[in-house]
Amino acid sequence: MIMEIDRISELTNKVLNGGKISKKEALELYDQPIDRLCESADRIRKHFCSDKFDICTIVNAKSGHCSEDCKFCAQSSYNNTHISEYLLMDIDEIVRQAKFNYEQGVLRYSIVTSGRKLSDNEVDKMCEAVSRVIDEVGLSVCVSFGLLDKKQFSKLKEAGVTRVHNNLEASEKYFPHICTTHNFDDKVKAIRNAQEVGLTVCSGGIMGLGESVEDRIDMALSLRELDITSVPVNMLNAIDGTPFAKNERINDDEMRRIVAVYRFILPNASIRLAGGRGLLADKGRACFVSGANSVISGDMLTTSGITTKDDLSMISELGYKVGLCNE
Repeated sequence: MIMEIDRISELTNKVLNGGKISKKEALELYDQPIDRLCESADRIRKHFCSDKFDICTIVNAKSGHCSEDCKFCAQSSYNNTHISEYLLMDIDEIVRQAKFNYEQGVLRYSIVTSGRKLSDNEVDKMCEAVSRVIDEVGLSVCVSFGLLDKKQFSKLKEAGVTRVHNNLEASEKYFPHICTTHNFDDKVKAIRNAQEVGLTVCSGGIMGLGESVEDRIDMALSLRELDITSVPVNMLNAIDGTPFAKNERINDDEMRRIVAVYRFILPNASIRLAGGRGLLADKGRACFVSGANSVISGDMLTTSGITTKDDLSMISELGYKVGLCNE
């Protein structure tokens, strides 16, 4: 064992007292006995986030036809996955789905579109959709519209958007292995654009792309440097027709370990289980006592998810209280 158990306590106390763990310390933590690691991560979560649990749902408002070559993605035009493809969804349908999710007890609603970025005309249409969701439903609205510029993000903020989603997906070092049509710096620039107009940002990545443990930690450190406080942790759902279709699935304990170390690195973040959660035997329950405290509920973009009713039941059983976090 690389360090004794009292070293785990030492690093836990360091974080609880406002300190930041280093890359070396994160790598050390990653190899520690999983139960003690997860217990300590959950202690950090309770200290910084109490028992508040953030739950959101997403609507796939534009599907397929994507110009980007992301090797994990069913929506890329480079991949032959036979998904349903359509242009920008009608505003009435976006509002209808928002109402349905609100009635299920959801407080945050994310509108997601495929493609490198929306055009100015598409952004204008989505601004109208956002305004209607806020006025007619009352949900907090998040959007994921790609690599937008500051002017476009500013329009969305004026329409009522509170948060932008833009995953880093992987570490800077590993990113060229998953996508070549845009780069890691493009992602960072879009995140900075959103932050500079006053929007908060949700950003994380996917585990199981072939990355190393060091890559996972490097991505978390990049998120910390970017001051990201909503961090989706996805597990690759390997889809036939994509280059990563044969990737070995991460096991349940590995996801617990990832979540726990992320909590040490990002102590005050909403660490959100997202895509691939349905592949976990317990649908994420063990991760929610290992540092994770948020979730994307319902269906994902092109794959089935877990019903909001089931998620709300599990969250209640674990002693959490649903509420918006890091708004």
